[in-house]
Amino acid sequence: MSEASVRDHKILLTEDEMPTRWYNVLRDLPTPPPPVLHPGTGQPVGPEDLAPLFPMDLIAQEVSSEQYVDIPDEVLDVYRLWRPSPLYRAHRLERALDTPARIYYKYEGVSPAGSHKPNTAVPQAYYNKIAGIKKLATETGAGQWGTALAFACSQFGLECEVWQVRASYDQKPYRRIMIETFGGTVHPSPSDLTNAGRAILAEHPDSTGSLGIAISEAVEVAAGDPTTNYALGSVLNHVLMHQTIIGEEALLQLAKVGEQADLLVGCTGGGSNFGGLMFPFLREKWAGRMSPTVRAVEPAACPSLTQGRYAYDFGDTAGMTPLIKMHTLGHDFVPDPIHAGGLRYHGMSPLISHLYEEGEIEAVAKPQSECFKAGVLFARSEGIVPAPEPTHALAAAVEEALRCKESGEEKVILTALCGHGHLDLAAYGDYLAGSIVDSDWGDAEHQAALAAALDKLPAFA
Repeated sequence: MSEASVRDHKILLTEDEMPTRWYNVLRDLPTPPPPVLHPGTGQPVGPEDLAPLFPMDLIAQEVSSEQYVDIPDEVLDVYRLWRPSPLYRAHRLERALDTPARIYYKYEGVSPAGSHKPNTAVPQAYYNKIAGIKKLATETGAGQWGTALAFACSQFGLECEVWQVRASYDQKPYRRIMIETFGGTVHPSPSDLTNAGRAILAEHPDSTGSLGIAISEAVEVAAGDPTTNYALGSVLNHVLMHQTIIGEEALLQLAKVGEQADLLVGCTGGGSNFGGLMFPFLREKWAGRMSPTVRAVEPAACPSLTQGRYAYDFGDTAGMTPLIKMHTLGHDFVPDPIHAGGLRYHGMSPLISHLYEEGEIEAVAKPQSECFKAGVLFARSEGIVPAPEPTHALAAAVEEALRCKESGEEKVILTALCGHGHLDLAAYGDYLAGSIVDSDWGDAEHQAALAAALDKLPAFA
């Protein structure tokens, strides 16, 4: 540890130091992940199968074997509105915990959307623009991805249509307004605008929605219009690759103060924030240059890694997507309307799922009351109100820091504060009023629903 790391609070990079390449973890995986399958044939999907939804540049990135992909100048120009993002040493949180651990957090809430999501929204909008696409359709949970894509579309002159999970649409009205301010159109999902939405409403008129349902609606619209493409905010390989600029910057910033992380901890819903920070560190670990423990943290109400089944499943509720080998709670799963809307996806990124199966990463699940407790502690010590999603990582970081207090270990903990909670204050109000309710996925009814969902899949899945 250098003397600088003891006193520095904010560790910055200049624009000239900002990485100009994304890192493709597929190139360095110790074992290759299972292929994505066509739901009709059972064969690995090819570019022609994805062409109705994505531009060829993104399809090429999805299956690329190159270790690095250059970031286009047009994308870098937009990135410079907020990147490089700061890395902070959480001195005040350390003092509040009375821990010898050194806690760092990479803060992505400085982006125009207030989260890490523009790191992939901007390149996705750019590649669609140069492919001649006029509009992007997408889903959003908490609203951070919808906000990011609406912002990115505004930068490249594209229309943006968003289906927001009904629970979050009702809980977070200011997210809808922010999306509309950037020029996007927002619908609560399930809606009566698509066949998928109408089918859900016919069976469950009061449905609070799910990301799987919202994906079905957005995919249906994109597939039916040659001038419209679909954009996904997490899960897929190219999305996680775009996010690796987070980890690449963090490596440079820690090196400036002579530190190496002993533990990396991040929240996981679909996996983009987690993979974006962790993948460059895993590259360094596999190369023998460091040896951090990597820990994913998910909500107890939607614990795809820790309690889901590793199996082929649809990425959406209506079964319109290819079949992906991932940790899943079943594509029919509708999670409880917890406040961490961005973590309420039934499945996990196939790359994250594969790494978990191979023992390269750990995973734990946290109830939302413990997470908000950590979020309030963080706000009162560090002065930033975190979004409900990264409070899961903060809860695990606090837990580890308190272990260090007991053992006297001077461990370096790095976490990703992937967004601020300025538009999530109603959730904090519920917590402060004592009305937050914890829910747990693992009952017999949920287990049976998972088995039934997977039983509906084609025999080859």
